[in-house]
Amino acid sequence: MRPTSALRPPPSDRPPGTAASDAPHGAAGDADGAAWNVVRTLIHDRQNVAPKRLEAPGPDAAQLDQLLHAAAAAPDHGRLTPWRFVLVPAGKRALLAEAFAAALLERDPAAGETELAQAREKAFRGPLLMLAVARLGAAEPDIPALERVVSLGCAIQNLLLAAQAMGYGCGLASGQAMGSAALRTLFRLVPGEEAVCFVSVGTVREPRPPRPRPQPADILASL
Repeated sequence: MRPTSALRPPPSDRPPGTAASDAPHGAAGDADGAAWNVVRTLIHDRQNVAPKRLEAPGPDAAQLDQLLHAAAAAPDHGRLTPWRFVLVPAGKRALLAEAFAAALLERDPAAGETELAQAREKAFRGPLLMLAVARLGAAEPDIPALERVVSLGCAIQNLLLAAQAMGYGCGLASGQAMGSAALRTLFRLVPGEEAVCFVSVGTVREPRPPRPRPQPADILASL
């Protein structure tokens, strides 16, 4: 188990108006200022890390349980739990590797050994690897598929932020293999379920500076 690292202060290149001393001026006043600073630090420090840059140690069983509890707190209209995660333990990575190779052959029957080896290698990246699955089939109540996808996105973000708080890095990865017959068979996906992305969690190798992010004015309009 990796010791939980202390939260880092917000980096200096964070957007204007996000200094760590700025507390929200809501109904709770300054009582929640410290909590707000922690949350803001987690949000702004989080960045997608390519699975190939994630190495051991990764979360242990107890930490994984905490990550899934965080995911389970996502908004869920209709209480459908319209998503699930499938763990790919170290002993099953070879099965995933063959599914990736088979998926490549589905798309390109002429793929050579080099391309197949590269496809297989992706299955062994990151100490913790899970597939995020959306449940979009018939359900009662009949919540729109887009709302269910939003719920999955919130669950993933909760999980990513919880992992960040533990001191780990995370990465999301998808690709053409997600809809392949080989992958659907391996993960026993039923009609109405869709493989959305892989979630990798581990210790970051070679940290990189944060990427520029949109400013509020870039993402807000008004009627």
